[in-house]
Amino acid sequence: MSGDDIVTAAVLVIGDEILSGRTRDQNINYIAAHCTRVGIRLQEVRVVADDEDAIIEAVNALRARYTYLITTGGIGPTHDDITADAIAKALGVSIDHDPRAVELLSTYFAKRGVEPTPARMRMARIPCGAELITNAISVAPGFMIGNVVVLAGVPDVMQVMLDDVTARLRTGAKMLTATIQLSRAEGDVADLFAAHQQEFPDVAMGSYPSFAEGRVSTQLVLRSTDSALLERAREALLLALLARGLL
Repeated sequence: MSGDDIVTAAVLVIGDEILSGRTRDQNINYIAAHCTRVGIRLQEVRVVADDEDAIIEAVNALRARYTYLITTGGIGPTHDDITADAIAKALGVSIDHDPRAVELLSTYFAKRGVEPTPARMRMARIPCGAELITNAISVAPGFMIGNVVVLAGVPDVMQVMLDDVTARLRTGAKMLTATIQLSRAEGDVADLFAAHQQEFPDVAMGSYPSFAEGRVSTQLVLRSTDSALLERAREALLLALLARGLL
């Protein structure tokens, strides 16, 4: 597989509430699974506070390192929702009320008899040059500027935004997975599994032990974008496990 087939991403989770433990993040796993499904390799996740300097530093580091940077959180109506301003500063562009977002929010509020207060209309402030990302739940849009994808922190809203923006993203070869479930402790197969990894260096491999209902088990997981190579590695591992009496 060529380097052109590999599309990478990082996730930047923004919010004091995550770091304080008051809110449990539900977005990382969803984004990781989504990226894997569409052919984007999630390579890194960071969490930063609602601090402009910290956000700018993380955004500039991650957007330079990966094909895409996906951020979650900090685009709501309150004073501590500073993600949009920080993104604008990081990319060196201006930010103001976007006419497209103003129309969306104004129409939405009018239909519900909600006053378009300055706080609520803060959600229409979008960095100059950004594309809007549709929010099919509560209208206030996310946005994409350059390779930075800015999504809400509320899980349901984040998910519909991610679905909307995916069609605009470049994707690579999809990662395929093969799993072998063993009623064995991880240590029983560690040496064999390590040797198997050396035999198939282009197949990513991991072992995941668990203990439930008084029973020890281990999942051996193989991953590759090459289906034929993955199947050869899976079959060879099964044969090796059988030869050792581990299946």
